[in-house]
Amino acid sequence: MDIHEFLDLPHRFRWGGVGGDDCMTFPASWALTCIGIDPAADLRGTYRTKDEARAIIASHGGELVFMDVHLVPMGAKRVQQPQTGDIGLIKAMTGETMADQMETLIGAICFGPLWACIHPVGVRAKPAEFVAAWRLPC
Repeated sequence: MDIHEFLDLPHRFRWGGVGGDDCMTFPASWALTCIGIDPAADLRGTYRTKDEARAIIASHGGELVFMDVHLVPMGAKRVQQPQTGDIGLIKAMTGETMADQMETLIGAICFGPLWACIHPVGVRAKPAEFVAAWRLPC
């Protein structure tokens, strides 16, 4: 399955990555599709809220360490020039209402000059600043 087919699937936002994906399990689902390894396998179903997700990420030392811990053991390599299909940690505005909007670090998939990420209303591809990116082993 290529990136276009993956992004065209009927994705659904769900905290905990069961029956859908959240901002960190979405790129993990892409890795599972690409290489047959789920870097979020140990986490799926262990949390159900944003606060529980944040606690898990904090227990790893933050988003960057969290993603490194889950991607590097499966053979993903850090890259400076992301290409389509690479997994990234990006800066994005999140929040359920305009009053809740805040800059957050989330997982995403490089899609040309854009980054695809999961949102409560589905997958969105938008320009974003990336903090780090990893290339999956192929």
